[in-house]
Amino acid sequence: MMTEGQKKPFNVREIRDEFPALRQQIYGKNLIYFDNGATSQKPQVVLDAINRYYSKDNANIHRGVHHLSQKATTEYEESRKLIQQYINARKLDEVIFTKGTTDGINLVASSFGELLSTGDEIIISAMEHHSNIVPWQMLCERKNLKLRVIPINKKGEIIMEEYEKLLSSKTKLVAVTHISNTLGTVNPIKEMAQKAHAVGSRILVDGAQSIQHLPIDVLELECDFFVFSGHKVFGPTGIGVLYGKEDLLDRMPPYQGGGDMIAKVTFEKTTYNDLPFKFEAGTPHIAGGICLGEAVRYLSSIDMQAAMKHEKDLADYAQHLLDTFEGMQIIGEAKQKTSVVSFVMEGIHPFDIGTLLDKQGIAVRTGHHCTQPLMDFFNIPGTVRASFAFYNTRQEVEYFIEAFEKSINMLK
Repeated sequence: MMTEGQKKPFNVREIRDEFPALRQQIYGKNLIYFDNGATSQKPQVVLDAINRYYSKDNANIHRGVHHLSQKATTEYEESRKLIQQYINARKLDEVIFTKGTTDGINLVASSFGELLSTGDEIIISAMEHHSNIVPWQMLCERKNLKLRVIPINKKGEIIMEEYEKLLSSKTKLVAVTHISNTLGTVNPIKEMAQKAHAVGSRILVDGAQSIQHLPIDVLELECDFFVFSGHKVFGPTGIGVLYGKEDLLDRMPPYQGGGDMIAKVTFEKTTYNDLPFKFEAGTPHIAGGICLGEAVRYLSSIDMQAAMKHEKDLADYAQHLLDTFEGMQIIGEAKQKTSVVSFVMEGIHPFDIGTLLDKQGIAVRTGHHCTQPLMDFFNIPGTVRASFAFYNTRQEVEYFIEAFEKSINMLK
């Protein structure tokens, strides 16, 4: 991962001061935000960048000759450059702005999918988010392809021997999550990519849960596509990134038609623009792109190794304390795991626990987390999920455990 400037020492108290949302109260209690797997809070520098763009620099990009348009264009493209450096993409035109992870996956399903033929196969895993299941199901129905699923074990780990059995000359794409949003499992992406490439397949990595927790180097991972969302990486909603290898993106037809993605239009024929603009039809989320760059700049200033260790310690601490409760079942106990603890309590519905925790100022997620097939595998209706970021603390974990104990005592 490439970054700019000097990293500051990791200090969770100083970091918390940079996130205004963490200073509020919910029902008279200090907010404890443990729903980072759904979306992250935003540092002041990102909030300032949003305000600055709309209050001073608001203009359309890539088309205007006037000062504001030129300034907005420069800032937007500078964000693309920051993201390229952060994920270590080889070329700038391999960074495509999207609406988010889901949009990026759908782009690949629609565009790369046009290169596939009847009988080709796509492989996903049993732990995928619905966003990395449904687009492939739709593609398979449209193109008469076959979707195959890698099984997992009860710890929530991909069974690599079964993955190898599924791979064949028919495999054209493996689409797999980097970190499970429900289990916290960190999948062995590089090994999976090498095995996919050995049979001539491409691999797409859903990085929605990894971009904010791990150093990402797309060349080191050996992935062909990598997708993520801005709102999970301390940036705005409605913006995301698709990284794709240049040769693949060049071969893929455009996902949408409109302004900016064209080179020349006549009523007889249209020729398409060069990368990355071929896949960026219409006026983009300009503020989102600029502020995502600001979020990446902010993240680049943090000692990610120290942040990773802090988050892992929080998750391990929370899981250890939860394990002491009778009737507790932790869902997801992979050897390689981070940032997430999902659990069910015997005889108590997750929704009821989440509701009582909320009344005590604690935000967690309850339900199936858009992974219904995974819930079916574990034969449960859903879980309570506590997901951590580097601005969370051990004191918050301890208060969470106290609040959880109060909640279950009320529900028994």
